[in-house]
Amino acid sequence: MASKDRILRQKEETRNNILGAAYDIVKEEGWNGLSMRKIADRIEYTAPIIYEYFSNKEAILEELTGKGFLKLAKELQTAKDKFEKPEDQLEAMWMTYWDFAFTNTEMYQLMFGVQMTCCAQRCSAQEAPYKLFTSVIAEVMKDSNPSEDIIKQKYFTFFSVIHGLIAINIINKSDILETINAQILKDAIGGIIKSIQY
Repeated sequence: MASKDRILRQKEETRNNILGAAYDIVKEEGWNGLSMRKIADRIEYTAPIIYEYFSNKEAILEELTGKGFLKLAKELQTAKDKFEKPEDQLEAMWMTYWDFAFTNTEMYQLMFGVQMTCCAQRCSAQEAPYKLFTSVIAEVMKDSNPSEDIIKQKYFTFFSVIHGLIAINIINKSDILETINAQILKDAIGGIIKSIQY
């Protein structure tokens, strides 16, 4: 039994090494620089061993996408837990979302298809950030008893503005733009929160 556990641990470790190497390559060379051969060279395995764990590059991208959404959800939950009032939670969560995009830029690009094609398949981890946001939006709007469609619409209002600002910043890197967008972001979040309170 112990050897079976050890083998499972080794397999999980190898899988994580492959994913870690893939992400390191992407940080250095961008998503276009990623290949199965480069991953194999990076961790000093043969390419066939990589294919034992992932059938192709798309499978690696799907796995990384899922890990990205799980990480984002965890950070959003941490931000939410720091505040009692749902309005404050919502602001903290969107600011955390913004920070996530710039501390994990390559991951964000993959998750949302900024300057690249994101994975065609939706992963279940994608739902976690959405559910966190919509639950807090529903709480902010509870006095008006909103339908699920209205809550979803308000979520996409936030998402459209914030994701748009993030994409602009990723595509056109500029210190001036970053400062302006940081203020626009705060104004936008505050404005949308006010609009959904009544």
